Amino acid sequence: MGQAEAARWFDVFDEILSGSHLWRPDQLAPSVEAAVVRLGMRTTVWLVDYEQITLRALPVPGRETPSPVLVDGSLPGRAFARVESMPAAADGDRHRWWVPMVNGTDRLGVVEFVVTATGDAQEPDFLRRCEVLAGLIGHLITTSSERGDHFDVVRRSREMSTASELLWQMVPPLTASCDRAVVSAVLQPCYEVGGDGFDYTLDGAVAHLVILDAVGKGLRAALACAVALAAIRVERRAGRGLREQASAADMALLEQFSDARFATAVLGQLDLDTGRLRYLNAGHPAPLLLRDGKLVRELPGARRMPLGLADPQMHIAEATLERDDRLLFYTDGVTEARTPGGERFGLSRLVGLVERHARSDLAAPEMLRRLSHAVIEHQGGLPDDDATLLLAEWSEAAVPRTVPTTGRPATNEEPR
Repeated sequence: MGQAEAARWFDVFDEILSGSHLWRPDQLAPSVEAAVVRLGMRTTVWLVDYEQITLRALPVPGRETPSPVLVDGSLPGRAFARVESMPAAADGDRHRWWVPMVNGTDRLGVVEFVVTATGDAQEPDFLRRCEVLAGLIGHLITTSSERGDHFDVVRRSREMSTASELLWQMVPPLTASCDRAVVSAVLQPCYEVGGDGFDYTLDGAVAHLVILDAVGKGLRAALACAVALAAIRVERRAGRGLREQASAADMALLEQFSDARFATAVLGQLDLDTGRLRYLNAGHPAPLLLRDGKLVRELPGARRMPLGLADPQMHIAEATLERDDRLLFYTDGVTEARTPGGERFGLSRLVGLVERHARSDLAAPEMLRRLSHAVIEHQGGLPDDDATLLLAEWSEAAVPRTVPTTGRPATNEEPR
């Protein structure tokens, strides 16, 4: 790409960044569109909905907003699922690219680039610059989302319950990565989740992992989950260990609820230098250790009473991970999901699907998306109970597989 073309791209990035400080969320898509016109391009920004079933376009004034597009079975959906740029077949002098949009490694959606300048699309640096621009857009969506409700409104296919609204504000992004770990999670039913929650941090040489399932349904269960999460964070951020975090959650639940409300949980600390895992289990399903795409074993150690039921017999269990091992945490809403005829989803079905998806070399967030949808399909609708999954992958030194990769030559196919 020549110096003149590079200068034009630089001006576009400068215009977007300079204006972004004062944007309202609804101004992002039209402002990006106005900036890229000088490159002979048009853009449409697509956000994935909360249930990760469809991609939904951000509206641009003066243009008809496209209908939602299914993730499964579409070319833009494949770009999102695989985090890989996908070209569509050329239409005369128009070239179309679907480019994954991430913030860090959290998948937000895709950006559709339509190029009318044929020569520009053939430049060797063209697609890479589109991917950088999509990453910038994803970052700006994340940083400006707190200013308004626009992005949340676009992502929703229906209204949320009060309990879900509370818990979605409590949990961290669904996916985060560093050079030695990938952590990803999924919550279902996303619009009516009650007592399930999760948390994680990637700080220094330690990954902290938490999954919670508060007893009951609705707002009171969500409040119990939020109280327990907040108590754990207070102790963790003060530098205290797993025992202190669990004890703080016990005290907070006992103080705030008079009906013996409790939450099952697993709290873990993973040393990113050595792969050493320390954990305790407060009445929760045992985490699964996966290696080379297969279940190695459950991790049944360090059991105590659920959080909120004080238990002086708290022990810490340990396990050692090998490179590229995965830890899968889940709530009982996954394995207890039932068909209308009463057939349980079950642990063996969960393990079988995990092993099958692992053989397909799916990245952590895509594996969890498919697992959560399998639970819904098994039940024939939204789960009766919350179904939450948390997957952590450890490597001694690896680039996470959730970074966008350049697509292959154009095709008319729209594979699943």
